Amino acid sequence: MSGKRQHAVIIGAGPAGLTAAYQLLTKTDILPIIIEESPFIGGISRTAQVKGNRMDLGGHRFFSKDKRVTDFWSMLMPTQGAPSSDDKITGNEKPLAEGGPDPDKEDRVMLVRTRVSRIFFLRKFFDYPISMKGETFKNMGFSRTVKSGFGYIKSVMFKLPEDNLKNFYINRFGKPLYEMFFEDYTTKLWGVNPENISADWGAQRVKGLSLTKAVWSMIKKPFTGGDGKNVETSLIEQFVYPKKGPGQLWETLADEIAKLGGLILTETTATGVVTEGNRVVGVKVTREGKDSVLDCDYALSSMPVKDLIAGFENAPDNVREVASGLPYRDFITVGLLVDKLLITNKTKMKTVNNIVPDCWIYIQERDVKIGRLQIFNNWSPYMVADPSKIWMGLEYFCNEGDEMWNMSDEDFISFAIDELQKIDIIDKNDVRDAVRIRVKKAYPAYFGVYSRFDEVKQFLDGFENLFCIGRNGQHRYNNMDHSMLTAMEAVDAIASGSNDKSAVWNVNTEKEYHETTEDKSGD
Repeated sequence: MSGKRQHAVIIGAGPAGLTAAYQLLTKTDILPIIIEESPFIGGISRTAQVKGNRMDLGGHRFFSKDKRVTDFWSMLMPTQGAPSSDDKITGNEKPLAEGGPDPDKEDRVMLVRTRVSRIFFLRKFFDYPISMKGETFKNMGFSRTVKSGFGYIKSVMFKLPEDNLKNFYINRFGKPLYEMFFEDYTTKLWGVNPENISADWGAQRVKGLSLTKAVWSMIKKPFTGGDGKNVETSLIEQFVYPKKGPGQLWETLADEIAKLGGLILTETTATGVVTEGNRVVGVKVTREGKDSVLDCDYALSSMPVKDLIAGFENAPDNVREVASGLPYRDFITVGLLVDKLLITNKTKMKTVNNIVPDCWIYIQERDVKIGRLQIFNNWSPYMVADPSKIWMGLEYFCNEGDEMWNMSDEDFISFAIDELQKIDIIDKNDVRDAVRIRVKKAYPAYFGVYSRFDEVKQFLDGFENLFCIGRNGQHRYNNMDHSMLTAMEAVDAIASGSNDKSAVWNVNTEKEYHETTEDKSGD
C-alpha cells in the first residue's frame, strides 16, 4: 500500500463487512480492503447453488424498521410484485452463474413475499405466534387448552425472576405454552436447556412480544391495514426478498464496491493483529499459502470474537480465557428435492402446486433432532429449477466435532430423510436429490463465560481504530439489518473522527431493533 490515502482492512465479506466497505467508499476517502476466508460473498446470508436449485442458509427475511437499511436495499435492488400462484414459472429463466454473481441486471429485483411460519407439534400445525383460533384449541385438545389458559393467568399474576431464558418465556406465555412451543426448539437450537441460558437472549429477541401483544395485534389488524411500522417484527405479514436468494443482493453490493475501487480478497484468512500502543496498524493474513501483513489505518472485524482475540499477542490472560470459552452453535442444512409432500395445504392461501404456504416450519416434535424446515419454493419460485418439484432445507443445530457434525454426508442425508418420513412430512421414495452444507460458528451463544463478555469488549474498545461489527464480530445474535447498522454506525464514527464505539454496540439493544425467536438467522 503506497500513497497518502488511508486504508481500512475489513475482516469478513458478510452483510456487515460489505456494508462497511460501501459506506467508507461513499462517505470517506478511505480505501476498504475486505478479506474473506471462504470463496463466497455474503457469509451465512449467501445463496448456495446446487444443480440449478438455490439454498438460503438460514432463511433471511428482508425487513427492517430502520429506514437507512431499507433505503440501502432499495438502492441496490428495486422491488417488484411477487409472482402469484397463477404466474407461469417455467424454470427456464437464466440461472445465476455457478459460484458467481447474476449476469442479468434486470433479474436483480426484490419480490414482495407473504410471511407464513408455523409450528409443527403433535403432527399438526399451529400458528406462530399462537393464535386464538378454534383450530388452535382443537389441535391442542381440551386438557392442554385449559392448562395453557390457567398457566398464562398465573404468569400474569406471579412473575418469576428473569435470571434465565426459561423464566423470561414463562413470564410472557405461561409455563404450559412455554413447554409446548418454546422449550424443545430452544434446546435444539442452543444445545442446552433454556434455564441455563442468559435472559439477555430473550431481552434481545423477544422483549416486545407476549401472548397479550399477539392477541391484540390480531384484534386490531383489520383497523391498521397491515402497517408493519407499529407491529412487533415477528407479527409482520410481508417482507421483500431477492428474486434468486439473499446472496444475489450481497453479490450486487460486491460489484458496486469493486466499481468504486474497493478490494475484496476471497480465500484469504486473517491470522493475527499487529498493534502499536492503542492502535491496530496491521492485519496478518494467509493467502494462497503465503503469509503477509496488510497495513491499515482502521480495522473493522466481523470475524468471531474468539478467533479475533486469539490473534492478539498482547491480550491479557483473563480476556484470552473468556474469549476462548465463548460458546457458539454450528449449523447443518440438508437441501432436499422431492416430488411432493405428505402434508397438504389446508389454509386459504393459494400456492404453486397447492403446497403448504410456509416459508419455514418449526419442528417442535421431541422424537426428531431437526429444528426447522424451509420450503424454498415459497421464499421465491425462482429458487427451484423445476417448479413441479419441492426444494427444501432441513436445518440442524450442532457443535463442531460432535456426532452430527462428524457424520459423513451420505449418512447424514439418509438420517435427515428418515426423520422427515418419521414425522409424516415426506415419503423417502419421493426424494430426487440431496446435498449437505455445514456452517461453523453460525450462532453466537448466550451461556457459559458469555456472562463475562464485557471483559473482552473493554479490551477491544481500548484500540481506538478497531470497530467490531456484525453478528460474530460482536458475539451478538444480530440479524442482517442489525449487522448492517453496526457497520453504518462504525463508518459514521470514523467519518466524524470519533473513537466512541457506544453507538456501534448499542445496535440491537434498543427496543425498536428487537426481533423474535422465530427469526433465528434472519436472518
